[in-house]
Amino acid sequence: MAAVKIGVIKEGKVPPDKRVPLTPTQCKSTIDTYGDEVDLTVQKSDVRKFTDFDYERQGLDVVDQMHDRDVLLGVKEVPLEMLIPQKTYFFFSHTIKEQPYNRDLLRTILERKITLIDWECLTDVNGKRLIGFGRYAGVVGAYNGFRTYGLRYGLYSLKPAHECADRAEMEQELEKIQLPNIKIVLTGRGRVAHGAMEVIDKIGIRKVDPTDYLNRDFSEPVYTQVGVEHYNRRKDGGERSRKDFFKNYRDYESDFMRFARSTDFFIAGHFYAEGSPYLFTREDAKDKDFRIRVVADISCDIDGPVASTIRPSTIVDPIYGYNIETEEEDDYRASNAIAVMAVDNLPCELPLDASQDFGEELMKHILPLIIRGDKDDILERATIAKDGDLTEKYRYLQDYVDGK
Repeated sequence: MAAVKIGVIKEGKVPPDKRVPLTPTQCKSTIDTYGDEVDLTVQKSDVRKFTDFDYERQGLDVVDQMHDRDVLLGVKEVPLEMLIPQKTYFFFSHTIKEQPYNRDLLRTILERKITLIDWECLTDVNGKRLIGFGRYAGVVGAYNGFRTYGLRYGLYSLKPAHECADRAEMEQELEKIQLPNIKIVLTGRGRVAHGAMEVIDKIGIRKVDPTDYLNRDFSEPVYTQVGVEHYNRRKDGGERSRKDFFKNYRDYESDFMRFARSTDFFIAGHFYAEGSPYLFTREDAKDKDFRIRVVADISCDIDGPVASTIRPSTIVDPIYGYNIETEEEDDYRASNAIAVMAVDNLPCELPLDASQDFGEELMKHILPLIIRGDKDDILERATIAKDGDLTEKYRYLQDYVDGK
C-alpha cells in the first residue's frame, strides 16, 4: 500500500499566524509511528514559531512546493492564490456560518475541485468536537481578562501574553496579581472554560458553588462556573435543566441578571447558538444593580449575547471600554464603562503551546484516520466540499456560494 503523502503548509493569511498543526517533534513522532505508511514533508515558512531548521533538525524534508502531496494540513484560511487544485486540505475555513468574507474562498475550492475538511467540523459519533484551539483560547483569554482587571483599576500590570516566550513565562506573570474580594463568574463547560479555569486555579482563586456565590459574601476573591441551566430559566416557570435547554432553548429566557448583580468580573467561555437567549442586553447593563465592570469575552460574538462586546479587539490593542449609558465605545477606565477584552484570535498569542496542544489532538484523533482509514466516517462528516460540489451535509451553503 502506497504511503499517504502529507504536507504541513505554510500559513499565508495576513496578519501572519505563527501556529502550526504539527510541531517538529510531533512530525518526527508521526514518522516513527507510521513508518512506510506515511510520507511527511513541511513547506518552507518564515513566519512560524518553529523555524525551518527546527523541522530539519528532526529529519524532516523542508521544501518550497506542496504539489506532490495528497493531504495538506494548515491552520487558518489558505489564500486563494495558494490553493492547489484537486488536493485534500484540512484547515479552519470559517465558512459553515456563511461568513461573507470567505465566500470567494469556498467558491475557489469548488472551482478547483479541492476536498475541504474543516477542523471545526471533526466530531465523534456523539457530536463532540475532536480537535481545536479552544483550550488555549480559554487560557489566554482568562489571562488577558486578569490583565484587563489590573489595568482597569490600576492594581497591577501584567506583560501582554504575546510578549511572553511561552506559557511558563506567562504563568510567572500571574504572581503579580493582587485582587480585592471580588466575585468572578465563568460561563461554559467546554474546552474554552476549562482552559480559563487552568489560569484561575493557577492564581489560587477559590471556586465556590453557584448558590453560595449568589447568597454569600466572602473575605477573599472567589469564582463560580455556571452552565446554561444556571443563567437561563424556562419562560413557563417549569424546571430547568441542561438537557432540556439544548432541546428546547427557545422556551428559555436569560436569568443572568442574578449573577450580574453579584459579579465584578465576567469571563465568557460559553458557546452561543443562534436563537438562544442573550445573557445580558444593553438595557440590562443600565440597571442600577448591574455590577460587572470587566468582561473577558473569549466567545466574542459581536452585538450578541454579551451586550458590551460591540467589536472584536486585537492582540496589539486588546481592551476597549463600553459606556453603559451611551452604548458606545469609551475609555475603559471610565466609571460608567465596562472594560472589554474581546480578542478573537487568542491562541495566536501563545503559538508554541497552542500548537503543541493542537498537534497532540491531531496525532491522537485525526492522523490515524487519514493514514489507516476512517471506519466511523469522521472525516466524511467534516468534509464540506469534494469533487467540485458541496457534500450533502453542507448543501445549505449553496445560496451562500451563489451570493444569494
